[in-house]
Order: sequence, then C-alpha cells, then structure tokens
Amino acid sequence: MRAASLLVVLLLAKTAVLWGRTPPVPVWALAAYGWQDVAVAAAFGVWEAVLRVRASRLTGISAAAYWALAIYAAINIPIGRVVSTPLTWPMLRAARGPLADSMLLYVTWTNAVLVAATLMAAAILPRLLRRVPMIAATCLLPVLLVGPAAAARVDTHGMDRNVVVALIESGLPRIGAKAGAADWRASRFAGANTDDLSRLRGIAKGRNVVVISLESTAAQYLSLYGGTPDVMPHLTELARNALVFDNAYAVYPESIKGLFSVLCSTFPAFDSEPEAYEKVPCRPVAAVLADAGYRTALFHSGRFAYLGMESIIRNRGYQVLEDAGDIGGNHHSSFGVDEPATVARMLAWIDALPPGRRFLLTYLPIAGHHPYAAPDGGPFAVHSEIDQYRNALHYGDVSLGTLIEGLRARGLEDNTLWVVYGDHGEAFGQHTGNYGHTFFVYEENVHVPLVIAALGLLRSQQRVRRVVSLVDTAPTILDLVGLAVPAGYQGRSILDPAPRMALFFADYSLGILGLRDGPWKFIYEIESRHRKLFRLDRDPRETEDAAGSDPARSAWYAAVLRDWSGAQKSYIASR
Repeated sequence: MRAASLLVVLLLAKTAVLWGRTPPVPVWALAAYGWQDVAVAAAFGVWEAVLRVRASRLTGISAAAYWALAIYAAINIPIGRVVSTPLTWPMLRAARGPLADSMLLYVTWTNAVLVAATLMAAAILPRLLRRVPMIAATCLLPVLLVGPAAAARVDTHGMDRNVVVALIESGLPRIGAKAGAADWRASRFAGANTDDLSRLRGIAKGRNVVVISLESTAAQYLSLYGGTPDVMPHLTELARNALVFDNAYAVYPESIKGLFSVLCSTFPAFDSEPEAYEKVPCRPVAAVLADAGYRTALFHSGRFAYLGMESIIRNRGYQVLEDAGDIGGNHHSSFGVDEPATVARMLAWIDALPPGRRFLLTYLPIAGHHPYAAPDGGPFAVHSEIDQYRNALHYGDVSLGTLIEGLRARGLEDNTLWVVYGDHGEAFGQHTGNYGHTFFVYEENVHVPLVIAALGLLRSQQRVRRVVSLVDTAPTILDLVGLAVPAGYQGRSILDPAPRMALFFADYSLGILGLRDGPWKFIYEIESRHRKLFRLDRDPRETEDAAGSDPARSAWYAAVLRDWSGAQKSYIASR
C-alpha cells in the first residue's frame, strides 16, 4: 500500500515549509501540525484497499492518485515557505499573468532542491515501505485523536492544514448568509466622543477633488506615523496642512474589493468574487460628483483586468478610465507601467478640460506592490526585502510630488481637495507567517494612512485619533464638498463626531474577522475559533493577547463579527 509512503511525503513537505519558520512547540503539540496529513493518508489507504478488493486492474488509478497528491504537496513547498499557507482557491484564482514578476522571484535553488527531494522520496518510498505492517499504521491513531484538540490549543496560523484539506475548505462557504440589520459598528462599550470635525462640512465646496489610493502602504512605515526613514517626503509635506487620521483601517487587505468599499461606501462580503459586485447597485462617489457637474476620471498604473477590477470600476460614474494598456510608458512590468507616465497622462487630461471645469481625479499607482521593483533603484541601501519596499514607496512618492507640483503650476493648488490613503498594508514577518498583505488582519495588514488636505483652508496639521474606516471615504468627500450623502451608504462621514468601530476581514487563506474599537483590537479565526484581543495603546505590536482576561468583551466582539459577516453576505447576494 502506498498510504504509508504518502504520509511520509506529506510530512516531509510540511517539514520543509515549517523548518525555521515556526516557533518551537511542546512535543505533544506536534500532533496539531500533522494530524490532517495522517487523516488524508489514512483516507487514501482505505480508498486504495477498496480498489484492490474490487479489481486489481484499478491499481493504476491508485498510482496516479498517489503521484498527483505527491506532486501537489511538492508544489506547495515554495508557496508555503513564502506566505506560510498552503494553496487555496482564492490564491489559485489570483495567480494570473500580473503576478508573474512576483512568482519568478521564488524560483530559487533552495526551493528547487526541496521540491526535487520530495519528489525523489515519493519515488523511492513505495519500495522501502512496501511491507509496513498494519499494526504500525494503528500507532498513528492517537495522532488522529489528539490532533484536533491540540490544534484548538495551539495557534498554528493555519499551518496544521493538509494541502488538500486547505484547498477543499477554502472552496466551500465558511460564512453562511444570514439576513440581519443593525448598526454593526456601534460599540456597547463606553467610548469618549472626540475629534469633532463637523465644522468642516462644506469647507471644500466648489473645489476639485484628487483621490490617491497608495498601493500596499501600511501606516507604520511612514514618518507621519512614526516610521523611519521618511520614505514619502512629499506626502509628509502635503500633510503639514491637513487632517491626519491616526487610526484608519482598510476593510479588506487586498486592492480590488477594498476599492469597492471606497467607491460605493459598502462593505464587501466574505468568500465572494469581485465579479459579483458588478451587479451590486450603489451610488458611487464619482457618479454623485458627475451629476453635480464634475468631470471624472480614474487612472491606474496597473491593469484593470487583474482580479476582476473591471467589475468594480465600470459604470461607477467615471467618464474616463485608463490603465497601463492605455497609458504606455518607459518601464513595463507584469503589473503595469511607470508612475511618471501615468502622472503625465493625468496632467494632460486636466489640461484638456474646459477652463474652470471642476474635476474628480482618482489615481491608483502600482508602486509599492510586490516585487517592489523601483526602476531607478532608490535612495535606501537594500539589505532586505523591506528595504526594496521602502524604495518602491519612495518611487511612488516622487510621482506624487510631480502631481502636486503639476497642479501648483496650473494654479489649482488652492482649489483642490486631496484625499490620500493606503488601500491596505504590507507585512514582513512582524507576526508568524505574515508576509504580503492578503492573509491576516494585523496592524501591518489593515492599519493604513489617511490624509485629507485642502491647502488654504486647513492651515496646520490636525491629528485625528478617532477610529475610522475606508468605507467612510465616499460620504466624507461628499460632506466636505457640500453634497448630500446617498441614503444607501454603509459608511458615514468622518466629520460626524459619533465614535464607531472599524470592521475588516480576510479570506484568502484562513477565514479571519476583526475589528478595532477605541484602543481595543479583536481578531477571530473562523475555522479554529481562536480569539485574540489586544490593547493597542499599551501593546501596539499586538504581542500580548488579552482575550483570556476579558472573556465578556471577546465574546461580544466575536458575536458581532459573525452576525455582521453573515448579514453582509446576505446583503451582497440579494442585490
């Protein structure tokens, strides 16, 4: 039987992923990491035995299945070593042409040797383990019995999942649609009303609006939020006369559905595909401004075809939509074109407008996205991947400066409202297994910069401490320019002083829900039901889990997140 060989292959592949990346755990807890592999190998063994009994000629099917599983486990090694998760359906869906530059970086000799060694073991082991007695297999029964309980007690960050199990689970609904209506962002815990900005309503009436969504930009890397060095000096300069929000959160750690939340002031739904949002009715901020006489345009240095972005931006009130294919440029990558070419195209569009015509300009740069390839290298010495990232952010900031200077040269500086935010963050291992942006909801994933500037009106920097969400962006813009906010928005103007929670989730690998409520940050893992509670004013790095010491708060947060995610899934599905 090949079941014993398959088990060894699965465990070898998992060891290759975990080695040096997972903190030491008690010996008894090793069952948490291996029990699903044991279960899959046992199921394969039962299936293989049934085939043998029914017809010996079907053993060829067994061999093919064995190799399919072994090859799939080997393929997952470099993926797991990079992002600390087996492949999932959302990840497979995302692995398209635009990711080519990112994926090629990990075709390394180390990964090639690990994959080859695993496949070699898969070839040799059936001969070596041909006569493994059944009693040896029964010795693994305790692992199956203890494993689930161990996984419930040990935070494995999802690495206990077998590669096949992870693929199957991520393709099934993890949140059930459940109709419900409530003010999900209202906290039951007392919070102080602070940062009353209601005096600013209508302050930017008649102004042009420039919205910039900074790609993969977490707040913690910027000097505005205490980061060093200053990787975005032009943004720092713009913020000297601006509202700077200290606690702004993306609703989803990925660009496409995050953009939907900004344009339509509507939360995306768990386990949903971007294409589903094409039919979701909303009054996008661009449409409201267009109806008020604004000319509207969106320029993207990347490609609209990536991950269903077209379904998010088409028919959303933009009269002009241009991406890398329309813009062209001097520097091409799988993701798009150089930022200077995009800025030049935007300024040309402004120049072509009738004199005095108000406009909404939305700019989606691609600088900051992995693989962090700044065409000119950058000013910071590169010792690690985060240094490359800093150079990429700086490269994007240079183009931001060019755009600011371009409007100044055209006499538009004092007639423009600037809204600059990070679409999501970026992680570099601050928490175990957390790399990139899509897989977790720690601060490095979802805490983003948000700067609102109106030169000539805001004459100094004001720090806003209140928790806000990017779903509040559209109503805030309309509130600032003196236009009515559509009734269907799920976000609320930031100028409203009432405190509210920020809600967010991730579903690319594990199913994770989270919220920020005043100083508190709560994270809930759907599959394992693990809960984490952090007091960020005392523990900004999210290292001290207080869930056990405040079970009532944790229980209420978990219930709100489950109800909200079910209601939002029902809301999106019913549109």
